[in-house]
Amino acid sequence: MLRWFLVHTKPAREETARVHLERQGYRIYYPRVRRPAMSRGQWVDRIVPLFPRYLFLQLDVAQQSLAPVRSSVGVSEIVHFGVDYTVVPDRIIDCLMECSDPKTGLHIINHSRDFECGRAVKVVAGAFGGLEGIFDRDDGADRVLVFLTIMGQEVRARVPVNFVLPSAAA
Repeated sequence: MLRWFLVHTKPAREETARVHLERQGYRIYYPRVRRPAMSRGQWVDRIVPLFPRYLFLQLDVAQQSLAPVRSSVGVSEIVHFGVDYTVVPDRIIDCLMECSDPKTGLHIINHSRDFECGRAVKVVAGAFGGLEGIFDRDDGADRVLVFLTIMGQEVRARVPVNFVLPSAAA
C-alpha cells in the first residue's frame, strides 16, 4: 500500500535530502516556486522550496521501511504526532502536483493585478514585508504604488507587484 509521508529536512538541505532519498529508491515530491530576490542590486528570480525544510516521501509500507530515511543525509526527522508517523492524504499531493506548471514542475503563485484603488493590501516580502497598506495604482509592468504607515507617517512606496497580496482583513 503506497503512502505519502512528510520529511523534515535540515536547514537548506531539501535538495540534498531529495537526491539521497531518491538514490535509495524512494519516490520524492519536492514542490518548488519561483520567487523574486535582490542580488547585486537587481531583482532576479530564484527557485526556492514551496515548503522550506519539507519534502514528501512515498513508499509502499508493505515493501519498504522508513528506518533508512531517518538517517539519510539532509534529513532531520520524519514528521510524527506521538508514535505514529504523519500520513499525508493522496488528494493533497495530487492537488499540489496538479497546481504545478506541467513543463517546469514549478508552482506559480499568481498575484492578482486587479487591485482596486483604496483596497487593503499586505506587503509580503522585501524591505516593507509584513506591513499592511492601501493600494494606490499600478506603476509600470512589475511595480505598484502602495500607501504604508511608517513611523506614524503615511508614505507612498513603490513595491514589486509580486510582493503585494490582498489583505486578509479586506
